[in-house]
This record gives sequence, structure tokens and C-alpha cells, in this order.
Amino acid sequence: MNGIRCENCPHRCVIPEGRPGRCAVRENKNGAINLPYYGFITASAIDPIEKKPLYHFRPGSKIPSFGFTGCNLNCPFCQNYAISKHTDCAGEYIKSEALVRCVEKTGFQQIAYTYSEPLVHTEFVCECAGLARAKDIANVLVTNGCCEKNTADEVLRFTDAANIDLKCFNAEKYSNILGGNFESTLAFIENAFSRGVHIEVTTLVVTGFNDNMEELLECAGFIASLSAEIPWHLNAYHPAYKYHEAPPDKNLLFAAQKKAKEKLRFVYLGNI
Repeated sequence: MNGIRCENCPHRCVIPEGRPGRCAVRENKNGAINLPYYGFITASAIDPIEKKPLYHFRPGSKIPSFGFTGCNLNCPFCQNYAISKHTDCAGEYIKSEALVRCVEKTGFQQIAYTYSEPLVHTEFVCECAGLARAKDIANVLVTNGCCEKNTADEVLRFTDAANIDLKCFNAEKYSNILGGNFESTLAFIENAFSRGVHIEVTTLVVTGFNDNMEELLECAGFIASLSAEIPWHLNAYHPAYKYHEAPPDKNLLFAAQKKAKEKLRFVYLGNI
């Protein structure tokens, strides 16, 4: 085997010396995994928690939110491509202690790891989350859930709430179109739920990708198999990155919401 294997996500990239893996932020340096973007923050804001979206975890509150760079998926319709698909974006490095201290000074008792994919920065997120937990600051994860079990176990032990993307209900599309792994995403959702993490699930409805009733109801059925109380967010996509189809038909979203409510108690529409 030439290079070193990264075991953070299902890609299990064999990374040549001096090169990054598919996520663009984990690289091989002298035969070991190197994290050149450790603590590199590209976006920060104090958001309404409903923006995550989390509607049933501390509703009405504000949450300091931090984003990174890089992603282990390659969604052609990425809504945050400016930071997820580029590592030369603007940002600054910050130590975990300083980040948590910043949150503590705001007086808000929660922090979100969001905007781009936090799971490709597992080590930094866990370091921040452990410090936050020690100060009774809740940790919120917004993620695609595409990771190995060891990564999930490490992050979820510090996680109080998570919004997880379930991008479609088709393993082939996950692999061939998104560059992701369907089974690992389902396993992450199940793992988070079994640990008692407050979870809400988001499906971005994309024209020509997953905008059909059958597949959307399969998503709803999977969520309901865990609990009918898990909130599901159906969000309309808007043209971005490499994808220029029109937004999905609103009538489909309303119809899917109505049908999904036969299985799930809480179904919300967004971006319409």
C-alpha cells in the first residue's frame, strides 16, 4: 500500500505523501495523518437555534455557531460550497480553549459546529466539545453523518443535539452522485438516537435528484422506525455550485409533508 490510510470516514482514503484525502483537510505528512486546518474557522455567527435547523431543542434561543472548511461529500448542489469545496477561503485559526472561552463570554450555554462538515475535523470538534461539556455548555452538531463508527462514537459522546442530513434514500445515488455512503449515514442517525442525543433530520429536496414522493416517504419511514417524535425538516434546494435546476415544486413539498405526518408527528417545510 502506497500512502497512509485515513480511517475517519467510509472513504478510508489511502493518502499519498504530501497529499490530502478526498475531504481536502486530512493529509499525509511524513507517513502520518496531518491536520493542517486544525482550528481553522471560516464562518462564525450567533444564530437562532431554529436555523440549524433545530425546532425542539431549546426553541427560541440563540447559539454561537462556527464553521470550518472541507467536506467528505461532493454534492453537486452544495448550498455552502464557498467553504466546503475550497480550502483557500478566508478564515482564521483559533485554539479550542479560546473558542470555548469566547462562547462562555457571550453568556450562551450552547455551541454549534456547523456550516461545512464538522466530522472531517473530528479531533478539533472533540477537543472543543470536551471543554464545553466541562463548563456545562451544550454541543450541537450539524452534519452529513457520513463517518466511520469510531468517529461517530468519539463525537457523539460529547453531543447534546444534532441535525443530520438524510440526503436521499438510495445507496447508489449516495455513492455515485454525492460521493458519500448511505449505510454509514443511517448508522450515524441510529447511533445518535440510541445514545439519547436529541436529533432532528433534514432532507434537502433537490429537483431531479430526490423530488419524488416515494423516496421522500422512504426517508420518513426510516425516521419513524426509530421514533415518530423525531422532527423532520423538508427544505427546498436553491440553485448553487454545479446544479442549476429550478427549485422543487412547492405542491410536492406540501403533499409530502401531509403524507409524512401519517408517520411522523413533526414535519416542517423550509426555504419555501
